[in-house]
Formats: sequence, C-alpha cells, structure tokens
Amino acid sequence: MTATDTSREIETSETPATLLFADLDNELKVTRRMLERVPDGRDDYLPHEKSMTIASLANHLAQLAGCAIAMLTTDEFDVGNRPSAPKPANAQERLKLFDQLSGQLRQLVQEMSWDQVRGKWTLKFGDRIAAQAPRSVMLRSAGITHMAHHRAQLGVYLRLLGVPIPGSYGPSADEPFA
Repeated sequence: MTATDTSREIETSETPATLLFADLDNELKVTRRMLERVPDGRDDYLPHEKSMTIASLANHLAQLAGCAIAMLTTDEFDVGNRPSAPKPANAQERLKLFDQLSGQLRQLVQEMSWDQVRGKWTLKFGDRIAAQAPRSVMLRSAGITHMAHHRAQLGVYLRLLGVPIPGSYGPSADEPFA
C-alpha cells in the first residue's frame, strides 16, 4: 500500500470532523461550563489595570464560535470590516448567544469536506495579511485553541472572585473526579 493509497483510505473512512476536530464537542462543553460561572453584577471586574473586564472577556469567549463560523463560510476575513459584536447584558444572554453560535459551528464542522479543510483561509487587516494557512490550521489555532486560551484567562478571573472553577481536561481544585 502506498502513501497515496493510505491517504485515500483515510479520506473515505474518516471525515474532517472525526479526524481533525474530534475534541470540538468537549471544548465547547467546557467553555459553556466556564461561561455559566460568570457572575452577573460584576461586569466591570478586572484583575489588573491592563486586563479587560470580566464582561468583555466572557462576551469575547462566547462569540469565538462566530469567528470559527466565519472561517468555515468565507475564504478571508478583514478585521477592519467586521460587523459590530453583540453585547449580551447578562450571563443568560451570553449563554444563549454561545449556544446559538456553538450549534451552528458544530453543524458546519460536521459538513466540512476534505477540500474545504485544505483550502486557504486568510485573516486580513485592510490590505495587510495577518495570517494565512489551510482552513483546518486556522480553525484549530484561531478558533479552538483561542477559545481554550481565553477560558484559562476567565478561570483566573473567577478564581480571584472566589467562584468555583469547573474542570477542563481533568478535575479542578473545586471539582474533583466523581
């Protein structure tokens, strides 16, 4: 069997969703659990003067699935021409937005073709290309990994506020394994 034969075998037996993004459901589940913990009434909290507020961070995290959707439905995105982001007023609205975007993202990932994941995707700032890579790489780095990064930041905020932290890839100090 040649490498080409092996490649064809993988393409027919595995989908991009199952081979490249098998962790997506867990990443979204853990992100939702973290967003559920953001307390209402503390929107202006920030742990440091250079930090964004907890509401800004949580809203950004809730909307990241929308960025991933853009990666799956366009070939490029110009940050300078992005539409204004919704500003959920509380945790309930934030979770509703996250659930809506996450559902759309899950569906799009399930429908991805191998040609689509191999296609180039470009992030631009006006005429300047900020990043360009195969769509699968951009979805992983600027979508899923980006979500984990901000989830970790939010965990610090919540810890400093005395809010119990859910486990992400195992138990947390507040939620040991059952």
